[in-house]
Amino acid sequence: MSISSTTDLVSKPLHWWPAETDWSRYGSLTDLTPNTHGAALMSALVNSIEVAAIATFASLVVSVPAGWAVSRTPAVGWSLWLVIGTYMLPPVALAVPLYMGLAALGMLNTKFGLALVYLTILAPFTAWLLKSGFDPIPRDLEKAAAIDGARLDQTLRIIILPLAAPVIGTAALFAYLLAWDEFFYALLFTSDHRAKTVTVAIADLAGGRVSDYGLIATAGVIAALPPVIFGLVMQRTLISGLTRGGVKG
Repeated sequence: MSISSTTDLVSKPLHWWPAETDWSRYGSLTDLTPNTHGAALMSALVNSIEVAAIATFASLVVSVPAGWAVSRTPAVGWSLWLVIGTYMLPPVALAVPLYMGLAALGMLNTKFGLALVYLTILAPFTAWLLKSGFDPIPRDLEKAAAIDGARLDQTLRIIILPLAAPVIGTAALFAYLLAWDEFFYALLFTSDHRAKTVTVAIADLAGGRVSDYGLIATAGVIAALPPVIFGLVMQRTLISGLTRGGVKG
């Protein structure tokens, strides 16, 4: 669709492959001239990269100690399931209190405010994923480190985190993709180019009286590139994290 002419897009029957390729939309959406579709999309693309990165980093900072604590203290495991249970609430049920909280903090239409909202979504999931990654690590390693005089933070940093690196990488990848794809809260809590994300920018392209479906498809292709690149970079870690614990020996 992104390289099809308008004639091909509206023809019946639909031409699955264009008779002539048209790459002009890519030039239009990468044009940084102010007040153009390209400038809006590129600004939103940068915002999405920054917001997703901030939210992912914050979720790991919160989830690593939380997941490890729950893994080593099964008696409080119910608390993690209770937090994960908040996923059963529809996002619209949380929209008003989150909006009021951001307004009180003066963080509406800011990237940090949106990342803070995303943290509430990502932290339970990443904590649960990391907990399942910490479980197979023998506790005898931690006891041996304690006998050798290592503090708790040293044990976590020097022994546990390197062993759990594949699972941490997998959690980071999933958290980044979840933050990248989020639309509902980004639509509610952002209003202009300062914090608007790429999902909202693509929706704006479809908001007019006449939608250019080729332009929307082009924006979708461009928006898919950063997570695809991130996934390729993290591919080995992802495979190792997903298969960790699947084979004993």
